[in-house]
Amino acid sequence: MVRLRYRVDGALIDMPPPPKKLQIALASRLKIMSSLDIAERRLPQDGRMRVKVGGRDIDLRVSFLPTVHGEKCVLRVLDKSNLSASMDKLGMDPDTFRRFKAAVDAPHGLLLVTGPTGSGKTTTLYSALNELNNPEYNIVTVEDPVEFQVPGINQVPVRKEIGLTFANSLRSILRQDPDIVMIGEIRDTETAEIAVEAALTGHQVLSTMHCNDAPGAISRLDDMEIAPFLISSSVILACAQRLMRRICLSCKEPVTYPVKMFEDLRIDPNLFNGVPLYRGRGCDRCKNSGYAGRAAIIEAMTITDEIRKLVIKRASAQEIGKLAVEQGMKTLRMVALDKAREGMSTLEQVLVLTSAH
Repeated sequence: MVRLRYRVDGALIDMPPPPKKLQIALASRLKIMSSLDIAERRLPQDGRMRVKVGGRDIDLRVSFLPTVHGEKCVLRVLDKSNLSASMDKLGMDPDTFRRFKAAVDAPHGLLLVTGPTGSGKTTTLYSALNELNNPEYNIVTVEDPVEFQVPGINQVPVRKEIGLTFANSLRSILRQDPDIVMIGEIRDTETAEIAVEAALTGHQVLSTMHCNDAPGAISRLDDMEIAPFLISSSVILACAQRLMRRICLSCKEPVTYPVKMFEDLRIDPNLFNGVPLYRGRGCDRCKNSGYAGRAAIIEAMTITDEIRKLVIKRASAQEIGKLAVEQGMKTLRMVALDKAREGMSTLEQVLVLTSAH
């Protein structure tokens, strides 16, 4: 069979599929549009295409994967209109925004944004770059692939097949006297070493990593065999990010939960004293999901002198996180609960996206 699914706001929705007999023709058509090899059906292929919809250009990233019953194709929409022109539109709470802005305005240092694939990390970094983007700064990015093309920024696409890796690109970029460098993702020791070196030699470096929370970014660099004294001197801010679904405004309604449920979920019920909680009932506008759109929730950990001492001692992520909370950091769970209190999202979303500690 052929299966057609859309991922809307992070959730997969099944749609009526095209007939099986069109499978090969559809795959070939998509390959032609993405400038891929239509004769190759046994190996994965990646490409991109641009289509015009409703009078505007939309870029699509295309990925083909061979499976037992033919190829699986995924089209990923890169919609430039999702890019925030500035950081204050990202919806951070005032304290997190202050921490983030201070790190972006710092003259040098490493700013890390962590989270799973599709949690909006790149969009957050581009919003920061948009804020910094002016002719006074030499801004260079190295990405795999370049997702959004931004005027005024030099963007280098990684091409492993010809030896243009993150590490090789970065070495050359640093000879170009950049002020700000954005690395699409720190995946290996070599890239991490160059990023840390660049941050220590007076460059501002922005990058993403895959880990679960802000303190975890420090442990991840340690796992990559970066010396703790280098981590403590270079990293100025570590963030963790998720995308939280917003309640559909057309079918928003109040909802009550038993106190026992709060206790089972280790949430203080007093947090919601006198504060109504909401959910989406489901309507035609939100296709009966109860949600429409998403907002970023961000945990921002400023690297203070006290945290630096813990980093040098190779303290665990839990210890670093505990100290950061004592110093005023809001964890993802706290930020998510605030969004539920504001009536922007639901308690279910808090539990799906964040862990209890």
